Amino acid sequence: MGVVTAFVAVLVVGSAAAATPNVHRMYVNPLMTPAPAAGATSVGGSYALRTCQVGLSYPGSECYDPYQMRTAYGVDSLIANGKDGTGKKIVILDAFDDPYLQSAFDTFNAYYGLPTQTITQVYPGGQANTPYDPGWSEEMQLDVDWAHAIAPGAQIVLVHGASSSDDDLVAAANYAIDHNLGDVISMSFGESDQCLGPALTKAWHKAFVKATLKGMTLFASSGDEGAAQPSCDGNSWIQSTSSPASDPLVTGVGGTELNATDFSCLLTSCPVGWNPGSWISEIGWNEGDPYGDFGFVFGYGTIASGGGYSTVWDRPNYQRETLRHVKQRAEPDVAYNGAVLHGVLVYLNIPEAATGWYRFGGTSAGSPQWAALTAIADQAAHHDYGFINTALYNIGESSGSYASSFHDITSGNNNAAEFDAANNEVDIAGYNAGTGWDAVTGLGSPKAEGLLNGLKAKWNVLQGPAAILDAIHG
Repeated sequence: MGVVTAFVAVLVVGSAAAATPNVHRMYVNPLMTPAPAAGATSVGGSYALRTCQVGLSYPGSECYDPYQMRTAYGVDSLIANGKDGTGKKIVILDAFDDPYLQSAFDTFNAYYGLPTQTITQVYPGGQANTPYDPGWSEEMQLDVDWAHAIAPGAQIVLVHGASSSDDDLVAAANYAIDHNLGDVISMSFGESDQCLGPALTKAWHKAFVKATLKGMTLFASSGDEGAAQPSCDGNSWIQSTSSPASDPLVTGVGGTELNATDFSCLLTSCPVGWNPGSWISEIGWNEGDPYGDFGFVFGYGTIASGGGYSTVWDRPNYQRETLRHVKQRAEPDVAYNGAVLHGVLVYLNIPEAATGWYRFGGTSAGSPQWAALTAIADQAAHHDYGFINTALYNIGESSGSYASSFHDITSGNNNAAEFDAANNEVDIAGYNAGTGWDAVTGLGSPKAEGLLNGLKAKWNVLQGPAAILDAIHG
């Protein structure tokens, strides 16, 4: 039996929950690195910077605030023109409860001058039956902060699964879909789709069919262990794609390592035209020895973008032109910054960790931000796009649209070195990033304004129903 994983970014592999019939449970392996204050350095007197924003942290590392991330992917110009997700709702699906969430969210917003908002929190199993879990609290605080940072006008709706079992998470997803709680749904968790089994695979897919027919867009993180996933007994590792990201009705979000301009020049003098957050370069996310970078921090072992070729789902029609050499569903579809030591800043408030600022990574960071960008696209189009995978791959097949809509990530890999229950090394062969779509970063990371134009040109309302029929008969 497999193990469902919350993708907050993994540092140390935790123990898997014991197998129980038809119930998979999630284990949480959060990775966060402290980001201490950089003295009195500030920008416009509005907020203080962290040492990792001014080149005073680990050599070669970075961290990013909301304004840098908006600039890096071109969201800043959209927000400046009133496209901020107003009128749209982003559903974030997580497990367990977090009584500290709203307070931490308020601090994050006040610090960065973001609009205040009361998170709509929904407990399909009843709040009294939804216990607190510290690992999932870290996930929630990352998710809500960064969905709001990218689409500050959208309402955040957090739907709490009563536990981390698939049964409870499917129930929470169905509740959100049946009650029309939002326009876009973000899921930052997963497990090997090989281990899910026919009944749960069908249950998740049935929920996604309903969402697609209702015009909801579905995002899921592709995983944080590269091409590896925990084995079905939880004792080792296998080459596998992640569910729910591999479902053909879901847009799987992989990870990159973003290199964007920081604030180091404030310590000396900044050049003319300097703009913090300007995109410089990007590679496929892989940290730790022997396959990635920052081994001097993470040691031996891999945290990296999930991705590969499913052995559960056939290749959907929308991938047929892009992936003529395979017959399987391939993921991720798209990517976003996920590297921990080029991570995003989160104000963490839980009893189990020192309250304060941390940088978070993982494909967990990408799913809510892609959801936020889609909420902006929905607002700009005056309708919900719903299923977008066909349009995304159509963009990828058009050289002009592709170049204006995506950063094509052409270097990096998701080879993985993990450790089994007996602490033996398990090496899992991954894939290399390359020109166009690849199994590390998908089509690439967004260029927001071009992507909105591409969706407008390449999307139509029949693509979702066609994908549903294709998945049934594929």
